[in-house]
Amino acid sequence: MATHADIQVNLAGVHLCCQGCTDAVDNALMSVDGIHSRCDMEHGTVTFTAYDASAARKALAALAAAGFYGTSDDPQLKMVPVNDVPRGKVHRLIVSSIHNCCDLCFEAIQEAIATVEGVSGDTAEPRATKFEVTGDFSAAALVEAINAAGFSARIES
Repeated sequence: MATHADIQVNLAGVHLCCQGCTDAVDNALMSVDGIHSRCDMEHGTVTFTAYDASAARKALAALAAAGFYGTSDDPQLKMVPVNDVPRGKVHRLIVSSIHNCCDLCFEAIQEAIATVEGVSGDTAEPRATKFEVTGDFSAAALVEAINAAGFSARIES
């Protein structure tokens, strides 16, 4: 139960298709001291309480590092990209550190990639956390699509 000093963060749109996803979120958040969390697989939400804003930011960073993304209800405590995204159009990017524990994760990743204009191919496979995306596309659009699907990832040129 949150006390008056605790900060509660609600994340919506997190990819939670199976128990493997919720276990990975729980493990990421348990790695941060002072965090208490719960996942709602049906609604794709993660709620956690932290004893202060610093701990909440560490929890958000831990979720991103575990390959998850969600939209926060607190504009001061929102998820940020794991690393810098190349500007403009690119021909090739490596996506890594994305959560991809099952076929449903893989399908969601494939659907996200397919929404990006100019992508001509990818090497994503079920359970692979690193793959290449090729074509003539916006790196920012790829990151936005991945985030919209509830995932976070590192992007390398």
